[in-house]
Amino acid sequence: MKALALLSGGLDSMLAARLIMDQGVEVLGISYSTPFFSSERGRRSALELGIDFQSYDITAEYIGILRHPRYGYGRNCNPCTDCHRLMVSIATRKLEELAASFIITGEVVGQRPKSQTRDAMNAVAKGTSPGLLLRPLSALLLPETMPEKEGWVDRSKLLSLSGRSRKDQFALAARYGLKDYSSPGGGCLLTEPGYCRKLLELKEEEGWKIPDLELLRVGRHFRISSGVQVVSGRDDRENRALIKLAGENDYLFQATLRPGSQVLLRCRGEYLSGDIAAAAAICARYSKEKEEPIFEIDYWRGGERREVKRISASPMAEEGLDGFRI
Repeated sequence: MKALALLSGGLDSMLAARLIMDQGVEVLGISYSTPFFSSERGRRSALELGIDFQSYDITAEYIGILRHPRYGYGRNCNPCTDCHRLMVSIATRKLEELAASFIITGEVVGQRPKSQTRDAMNAVAKGTSPGLLLRPLSALLLPETMPEKEGWVDRSKLLSLSGRSRKDQFALAARYGLKDYSSPGGGCLLTEPGYCRKLLELKEEEGWKIPDLELLRVGRHFRISSGVQVVSGRDDRENRALIKLAGENDYLFQATLRPGSQVLLRCRGEYLSGDIAAAAAICARYSKEKEEPIFEIDYWRGGERREVKRISASPMAEEGLDGFRI
């Protein structure tokens, strides 16, 4: 007997998996990735539990529910109920392929005011066949599922947790010796107000295309004009990410003789000289020697540094940046 455990990286999903493992059921951890969250936390959970793990990129389907969430958004742009339902639905499609019989999640009745009410949990359960979704932490408060009815798991060994207190979960984690787990609710960019502001601006300006959504995770963002974006890296990691994310039609900018920010310019149409000048001025602004009046800035097209051109630029004034900042 095998179950698929949806691992978020948080403690609850790890405990749910462990409770089922204790009953002799083989558990396979699965997690998902999109531009808004990664599967890495789920991978670490599987490693801590000592179970096999599979990850799936669900970006294309996810964008569909993000545009039109049937059950609405949370406090920001997070369609949590629709998200959980989609994850359960995809896990259901994987059951036969992965030779598994049912799905488990770490949901707890009443723990989250929007996505873990009974109504929301019922909506999530509609993403799979009736009775195939088991929530071990709150199972005794919910109707019996197929694994319980068929004797695949012993219902009496499941729990009746509810509400927002996590005292019982922490005690259970200590009993199992689980230490490497993420804080609840973290990891999804859609819950962050600043990110959602940029996301909605992008939707209004250009729609949601996967390359742009990936770029949105990195750096400081500026809208120079309609269809023209500039992104400035804030550290070496983001500078490297911008080089990796640069498309063949994007321009990259770097101060010639001074360390500083990598800057990416992306345009939906034809580039204008003013676009190049603005991106160079932003690049100069975020150079480490920004007090200098004039900078030489190298720029080139695409991620590979070739056919490099050079432009002189003064650092953009703060009031100019504020006018472009998203």
